[in-house]
Amino acid sequence: MWRKLMVLTSLCLCSAAHADLRHYVASLENSLWRVGENNPIECRLEHDIPDYGRAIFTSHAGKELNLHFTLDMWLKPDSVTKATLISRAPSWRPGNTSREITQLTYQKQFNGEVPKKTAWSMLAELSQGMEPTFYYADWYNQSSKIAVGLSSANFNGKYREFRACLANLLPYSFDDIAFTVLNYQEGGVELTRFSKMQLKKVQRYLSFDPEVELVLIDAYTDSYGGRSVNQKVSDKRADSVKDILVASGIPQDRIHTQGHGEKRHVAANDLAQERQINRRVVIKITKEI
Repeated sequence: MWRKLMVLTSLCLCSAAHADLRHYVASLENSLWRVGENNPIECRLEHDIPDYGRAIFTSHAGKELNLHFTLDMWLKPDSVTKATLISRAPSWRPGNTSREITQLTYQKQFNGEVPKKTAWSMLAELSQGMEPTFYYADWYNQSSKIAVGLSSANFNGKYREFRACLANLLPYSFDDIAFTVLNYQEGGVELTRFSKMQLKKVQRYLSFDPEVELVLIDAYTDSYGGRSVNQKVSDKRADSVKDILVASGIPQDRIHTQGHGEKRHVAANDLAQERQINRRVVIKITKEI
């Protein structure tokens, strides 16, 4: 392993003009990092790799902090390819020791991805001025080697913005609000205290997500009272939820409501607790794929 690492390290120090190594990396002057998304549901840190593609770090809202890395290649792998990820010193920081981060496999016709822990390691190496670099053999000529580096030049300023975005991500994801059941107090359109908090979560998430395609709102009542009255109550509940979501920025034509009155009970109506379960609005949300 050490012999292999020494060979890779020596390759790192070779000139880009070396006949059997094509090295793609931004120059000190052209290294560009940017925060592509900065909102409570998505944070994205991007880096252009000249003549090759982009490096993208992404994190989404959720119960646990997540991190994804994608090496977005202009030319996707034409075969399954083994790669080695090395942290190396850039040319303007000679003398630092290179080290292997991990071994990877690129799938045919897919972008390169790394596990969560490796993505965090890459960010740590970049913040220390190192240059995470992928090494692999050309898909069409195994004797020709390719190196793809992420330049640390101009990184730390945008990394601070990215970390600030991570700190503001919502502690729940789209999956957590895509199917939400709200319950009501007896009579009228007053939600229970817990359901008010649930609706605020839905409202806040949707206010930041432009990819919401359709919101279905189905409202129900218990069986107390006349059927016509219960039908009107369920219609009012559906409309009141719609009004709140429209105020969050969801276009009206993407929200479909329906009141079902006292139909489709999910519990008996003998006890107060059972009737509360039946007094409900079900919100189902779909996103563009």
